[in-house]
Amino acid sequence: MGLQLKGLQNLLYRLITAPSGVAEGLGAEHTLPEGGLAALVDGDERLSAEARLDVYADMYFYRLLEVLKEDYPATLAVLGDANFHNLITDYLIEHRPSEPSVRGAGKFLPDFLRKHQLRAEVPFLADLAKLERAITDIFCAADTSLLEASAMNALQPEQWGAVKMRRIPASAILRAQWRVAGVLRAVEEKRDWKPPGRERNRILVWRRNSRVSYREIGSNEAAALALLARATRFAEVCEVLAQGLTPDRAPHAIRDTFARWLAEGLITRAPRGKRDQPRSSS
Repeated sequence: MGLQLKGLQNLLYRLITAPSGVAEGLGAEHTLPEGGLAALVDGDERLSAEARLDVYADMYFYRLLEVLKEDYPATLAVLGDANFHNLITDYLIEHRPSEPSVRGAGKFLPDFLRKHQLRAEVPFLADLAKLERAITDIFCAADTSLLEASAMNALQPEQWGAVKMRRIPASAILRAQWRVAGVLRAVEEKRDWKPPGRERNRILVWRRNSRVSYREIGSNEAAALALLARATRFAEVCEVLAQGLTPDRAPHAIRDTFARWLAEGLITRAPRGKRDQPRSSS
């Protein structure tokens, strides 16, 4: 009895996405009808059934390769075309896409790089890919209304401390072991990149309108923004921002940091009900 439509679709998917090609995929199949693949896919003197399916398999791989080049341009720039091609080949063997959208195809690449042999040659690569992946995710994160400076200025100064606020959903704080933000910036600006120094740092990634931005942040700002992953009173935020600062410096630091957040579109007024939350530190 021939394959039902769903069975045929699943078979073709397995063969087209087989990591080592259609021929090896066929060798692992035990559900082929009598006549093998030729009973399901027409071949002729120009192309056999297997060769026809190989065309789709090649298209599938190269489409994913192009998508991942777009998602990881700095990783590509650091590795070069040949090494990036080989990396993606290795990656897709372990992480065959399982979603209809190609947007999630590269979501495991940063973690994959932490155990890949390329780590010995380019130890900062996983952190760089992690930053690039965060940019992709933040671009697709939920929108929300912003807390504007005019709304705060309309309040009496003594009311500010009680205002509850939080970080926007389209934001993330990344932990990195290497100063990779500079590498990505150089690639984006089409400048020569330099290997980054190894130093623990935090990188803020956020989106305002359709533009995703990122920058390194200091320990106090990182702690305050981490606190703002949930609804937090402004007074609590000020306490964190003031840690380790002298009484004469703290007010200026708080004012400048909060003004920058508002200008960057990082803060929203905390809603009364449960809403989308920003991405936690990673």
